[in-house]
Amino acid sequence: MKTILTLFLLMLLSASYVSASDMIIGGETVYQVVKGDTLEGIGAKLGVKWQRLVQENSLDLNRALKIGLKLRVNNRRIVPKVSDNGLIINIPDRMLYFLKNGRLETAFPVGLGTPLWRGSTKWRTPEGKFKIVNKQKNPPWFVPESIQEEMELEGKPVDIIVPPGPDNPLGRYILRTSIQGIEIHETIWPTSVYQFRSHGCIRVLPEHMEKLFRDIEPEATGEIIYNPVKLAVSKEGRVFLEVHRDIYSKLNDLENETKKLIRKAAVEKKINWQKVNAALKDKSGIAEDVSL
Repeated sequence: MKTILTLFLLMLLSASYVSASDMIIGGETVYQVVKGDTLEGIGAKLGVKWQRLVQENSLDLNRALKIGLKLRVNNRRIVPKVSDNGLIINIPDRMLYFLKNGRLETAFPVGLGTPLWRGSTKWRTPEGKFKIVNKQKNPPWFVPESIQEEMELEGKPVDIIVPPGPDNPLGRYILRTSIQGIEIHETIWPTSVYQFRSHGCIRVLPEHMEKLFRDIEPEATGEIIYNPVKLAVSKEGRVFLEVHRDIYSKLNDLENETKKLIRKAAVEKKINWQKVNAALKDKSGIAEDVSL
């Protein structure tokens, strides 16, 4: 299992198309199903929608995944242009990027805050710059009052403190940020990664969090951004467009946002508008080549 995930991380990190400011990672590959895999779990590991796995591999949802089955996967994506150093978390992308001196150290899927809970937006992951203010191994969870209230409303036992262990939602590793209540932590619910199901915190798979915890420096900086549309130009001059759902309904017009990015990059004469419109309609979350 670790070998397979390592290969996918290497594939994700291999910048097939890099220019002075644009980086495109990932791409088309094949994933081989292993024991215990589910579609949602594979999507969480690789950063792809499980529904797309079904569509592109003509899977029958009434049949269990067979061990050894080879699935076509495309997780090509654009690294956001925000900073040359630190952590970048793009909410619509559901991805964390860690850069040092302009070099991408790692990138992996994360779980983020639910868009709506009983009509409220209070669990959305906020945007903003931050610092890592604390690193802790095997942390206890001091349950916030707001989550205690939710537990009570849902008829669940109300916890006040959850000690370290297999039932602790914070897992074994936590990075506390300077944004109040927002933490980057391991999760005990792997299929919640690459989903919007948290109370605002950033959930990370165990194999990714262990490495990040080891590599990240105290006082490291980062930023949580909201970019449902990303554009990049490869060193060969190809134009790539990546479109996600406007999950928090913050932008009124993704088409207008796309046109702004195209004008800013001065690539109007290099693109196929039919491909652009198809990407806007599909919102696949995959960096698509929209060049002429």
